[in-house]
Amino acid sequence: MKVGVLGSGEVAQTLAAGLAKHGHKVTIGSRSPQKLAEFAANTSGVTAGTFAEAAAFGELIVLAVKGNVASEALGLAGAQNLAGKTVIDACNPIADAPPVNGVLEFFTGSNDSLMEALQAEFPSARFVKAFNSVGAPRMVNPKFEGGKPTMFICGNDAAAKQTVTTLLEQFDWETADMGGAEAARAIEPLCKLWCIPGFIRNEWTHAFKLLRK
Repeated sequence: MKVGVLGSGEVAQTLAAGLAKHGHKVTIGSRSPQKLAEFAANTSGVTAGTFAEAAAFGELIVLAVKGNVASEALGLAGAQNLAGKTVIDACNPIADAPPVNGVLEFFTGSNDSLMEALQAEFPSARFVKAFNSVGAPRMVNPKFEGGKPTMFICGNDAAAKQTVTTLLEQFDWETADMGGAEAARAIEPLCKLWCIPGFIRNEWTHAFKLLRK
């Protein structure tokens, strides 16, 4: 596929490189594309551009920015460039506040989520929550003694979720579809749970696994 990745940080670069490794063509976008020039030059299959250029290029979009600028990034990408496309939302609504005993603060309430707000703001895009509950170094083809980890996803469009599931299979994840966009209210806080061992014990190499009987 042709994939537009929105973001310039570690998560965006990790996913862009992983997508390229699996044969996808990638344009990674930023407000300041020059920040990504060296990364793109050193990563086969990846070019750098603006948010709008990346979104226009991609058949699939990956949103990997700080949660508090997610809406702005999508606005700069252009609603017309997102219309009808699957948008993987890897963001978390982390507030600008330090963790308390290892627990992050969110700027969303318990009965809403960032992805629901983004879906309402950009209704023609097909959002799927994914990649928000694990650290960047374990996002692409992770290896665990216990087998494949579980990626929890949700979204309102079944075809979009199937596209994301296929991509996750390429990345050596099993997928647990939790249903509609409302499930992001439960999936986004997995970021809080994942981060606690890191903040209190400096353990950042784990992932979640859903066990079935």
